[in-house]
Amino acid sequence: MRLTYLALVGAPLAAALAAALVRPYLRGVGAAGALLSTLSLVAALRLAGQVLAGATPTWGPSEMMRVDALSALLAVCVAFVAALAAWLGPGLGRDERYTPAQARRFRIFSSLFAFTMLIAVTANNVAIMWVAVEATTIASALLIPLHVSKASVEASWKYILIGSVGIALAFVGTVLGYFDYVHLAGERESALNWTSLMAAAPSMHPRVMALAFVFIVIGYGTKAGLAPMHTWLPDAHAEAPAPLSAMMSGVLLAVALYAIIRWKVVVDLTVGSTLPDRLLLVLGLASLAVAALSLIGQRQYKRLLAYSSIEHTGLMCVGLGLGPLGAFAALLHLVNHAVAKGMMFLLSGRILDRYHTTEMGEVSGLLRVMPVTGGLFAAGMLALAGLPPFGIFFSKLSLVRAGFATGHPWLMAFVLVLLLAAVIAMLAQINRMLYGAPPDGVRVGEGNRWGLVPLALCAILLVAFGLGGFGAFQTLLDRAVAIVSR
Repeated sequence: MRLTYLALVGAPLAAALAAALVRPYLRGVGAAGALLSTLSLVAALRLAGQVLAGATPTWGPSEMMRVDALSALLAVCVAFVAALAAWLGPGLGRDERYTPAQARRFRIFSSLFAFTMLIAVTANNVAIMWVAVEATTIASALLIPLHVSKASVEASWKYILIGSVGIALAFVGTVLGYFDYVHLAGERESALNWTSLMAAAPSMHPRVMALAFVFIVIGYGTKAGLAPMHTWLPDAHAEAPAPLSAMMSGVLLAVALYAIIRWKVVVDLTVGSTLPDRLLLVLGLASLAVAALSLIGQRQYKRLLAYSSIEHTGLMCVGLGLGPLGAFAALLHLVNHAVAKGMMFLLSGRILDRYHTTEMGEVSGLLRVMPVTGGLFAAGMLALAGLPPFGIFFSKLSLVRAGFATGHPWLMAFVLVLLLAAVIAMLAQINRMLYGAPPDGVRVGEGNRWGLVPLALCAILLVAFGLGGFGAFQTLLDRAVAIVSR
């Protein structure tokens, strides 16, 4: 088990070191990084298999690192999207829009980005988790202006400033929880372990933990892109290179939400679930409302996808506030969204390479210009809209059922109205891009056809989830829900 964990977190670290040390930059460095990302994914799947077999692997002094079903679920998502970005990112192909220096920078910091996220979701120690989430900001912010421009530099600084304020608030909440535990149990090496906090939670002070949770939700919620702390997200995603956007939207938001989930379990045992649930419902609905209104009239397809991420993160928050049934819907939605948004941002990169613009008004005839890319882009947009037979339809349906089952019919009516507005906005925009005559001078043809293979795999996975093809994943998901709904 130790070797498996070392492969999980060591592979992206080794890829970053190789990209930094090998000079001049060679495409073989990118290929090695892609292979190492695959090794990390295999290790994540193996850890998930060990969890399914009944094990809960731990490592380090005082069990600082630990993988249970929830950790394994997130680790697989992070490793999967990171592998997609590594195989389809700068530094592998011959027809590059990136210089060797830019390719090197992408390989170094995207690998470190994956490393920090994997540390965050496998840390049993909430302080290590906090440090890892903070480190994700540094690793990703340096890649947003990969193509340096005024807009990309401003987006990067905005992300750093807002993210740093958010993570500082999360630190305050973490410290409050720590001191409450120390006041109860005294100084211990494991005082910051999530398992220790959970065991002591029923005896901790409700008011202190309620206040701590408010700081934690606002703090990590900033990284998750929850409204009204979401303002960094559309700018960062619009300016970042497509593989980085895939990682940020597909899994970074999920990692921040994971931190909230971990603390919510502790706070539920201390103060009951009413306050945490209401707080998550309010923030989730606010995010849904902001996203739905912002999607209407959106002019850039990358910003459209960014606001869609805010919408889906809001949905996950709503689900987490609806008890065990809602937690199941939220975690299923998290997995579906990771696959769908990773695919869509990488497809948006192919579209940008061909049309040289992110303005939807200047993209037309996509199905004529790039038939497979256009078809996958349309399928991904239908998936994000929550239409069958894709998995997001099933997770949305599960969430609505959970809302009615827990006695929130008016809440679900409001959610459905917002979802309908978002669907109409997204489908109207994609229709303009797919059809019509291509602009003059746009070359017809797919280009890198091999790059479409992993993206087609994403579409197949979304359909499989929609048709109920869960298999062992269903068991892992059920065990993760059991952790969330203690």
